[in-house]
Amino acid sequence: MESMSQELSKWFYLGLAAIIVGVILIYRARGQNKSKTMENGYFILILGLVGVISEWTDFATVLFIFVILTGGILALDKLVWIKKGRDSRITTPHYVHYAREFFPVVLGVFILRAFLFEAYQIPSSSMRPDLTVGDFILVNKFTYGIREPITNQVLIPIHKLKRGDVVVFKDPVVRNRDLIKRVVGLPGDKIEYADKRLTINGTPLQYTDAGTYDYVENIAPDQVMNFHNQQYIEDLTGVKHKIITFDQVPVLFYQQVINFPSRNDCTYNGNDGFTCVVPRGEYFMMGDNRDNSLDSRYWGFVPDKNILGQAIYILTNFHDLRRSGTKI
Repeated sequence: MESMSQELSKWFYLGLAAIIVGVILIYRARGQNKSKTMENGYFILILGLVGVISEWTDFATVLFIFVILTGGILALDKLVWIKKGRDSRITTPHYVHYAREFFPVVLGVFILRAFLFEAYQIPSSSMRPDLTVGDFILVNKFTYGIREPITNQVLIPIHKLKRGDVVVFKDPVVRNRDLIKRVVGLPGDKIEYADKRLTINGTPLQYTDAGTYDYVENIAPDQVMNFHNQQYIEDLTGVKHKIITFDQVPVLFYQQVINFPSRNDCTYNGNDGFTCVVPRGEYFMMGDNRDNSLDSRYWGFVPDKNILGQAIYILTNFHDLRRSGTKI
C-alpha cells in the first residue's frame, strides 16, 4: 500500500553542507570573479540554498526568491552603488557579476514553470496501468487558468476540471509534495464506492473486463512483491480509462483514514466502502490502481487552490522508451 509517512529530507542536510562549501570557495576566490573556484562556489552555494529553502516551501517559491534576490542585487547596483561611487569600468563585484549571469536564467525558468508547462516524474504505482514508475510526464499549467505563482489562486480562468482528467496537485496533507490522481468527483457530486465499483450521483459506473495486469514492486528495502491484478475499463460518465484492482485486499483500509477537513461530508462503512458529498470548490481524487493508492478516500478533498495542472503527455521513460510521446 502506498505510504503516507514523510521523513525528514536528506536534501536539507546536504544543502547545509553545500552552503558551507560554497561560501568557503567564494571566500578563497575573492577578487577572481571568473575563476573556476568562484564559479563552482556560487554553483554549489545556489544548490545548497535550494535544498535548504525547499524544506519550508515549494520549488516555485524558491525560484521566485532567487528572481527577487538576483534582480534586487542588479537594481541596487544600477540605482545605488554605481551612483555612490562604484566605477562600472573597474572589475564588477563578484556578487553583481553572478547576479547578472543567473537572473535571466532563473527568470526564464520561473515563467515557464509557473505559467506554462512543467515536467514531473512518476514515483509510485498508484496510477497504473496508464502511468508507471519512472514516467516523465508533461503537465499543462495554464489549462485550468492563469494562476498567481505563490498562492496558486486563479487570476484568469480558462477551463474547468472535468471528471476523468489526470491532474497534478499539491498534497493536502504533506507539505511541499505534489501528487497525481484522476478527478472522480466534482463539487456537489455524491460519490459512493463499494465492491470496488463507483457510483456517482446515484448512477453506477459501467465496467468492462480487460484481462489481467501484473507488475513487480519493492514494498520494503529487501522485499519484492508480485501483484496480480484484474484490469477493467471504467466508463467515468463518458471518459473511458483503465483501472486495476487487487483481490487480496479490502475495498478500503479504514484504519488509514485521517480526520481530514469536511470529513463530516463522508460516511464510512469500515473496510467495505464509503459515501462522500464533494464540497463546493473542491474535488475528489482517486488513483487508477485502486488498491494501491492513497487518495481522497484517506485524506479527503482537494481544494481548487491546490490544483497545479493537467497531465497531458508521457515525455519518456528510460526503462521503456516505447512509452515516449504517449498521450495521457
